[in-house]
Amino acid sequence: MEPLLSTPRVRTDRRGRPWRDPRDVLNGVLWVMRTGALRHDLPTRYPPYQNRHRRFRRWALFGALTRVLHAMAQELADADGFDLTEAFNDATYAGAKEGASASGPPAKARGPR
Repeated sequence: MEPLLSTPRVRTDRRGRPWRDPRDVLNGVLWVMRTGALRHDLPTRYPPYQNRHRRFRRWALFGALTRVLHAMAQELADADGFDLTEAFNDATYAGAKEGASASGPPAKARGPR
């Protein structure tokens, strides 16, 4: 994964601090996604929120995350542990956006049972 997420360690404009290791940033992003915790609950061993968010947006914009997922899936497929022709989504929890139409009429509109 490292070549897919590589970013310069030193900024070319010589401003600010050197960039954190991409592995630290990715681990911080994955920790938040796995736990569902708020950003201020993140352990101090991970980079600050702004750093993670900025790098995550950059990776998403340039397709780095897509390349990482494809590389991981291919590695699993090569090890006979994953079939790339099959996939599923688990929608156990899918929150509706504010203002979305209801999936059915309200209980009072259904009438007596």
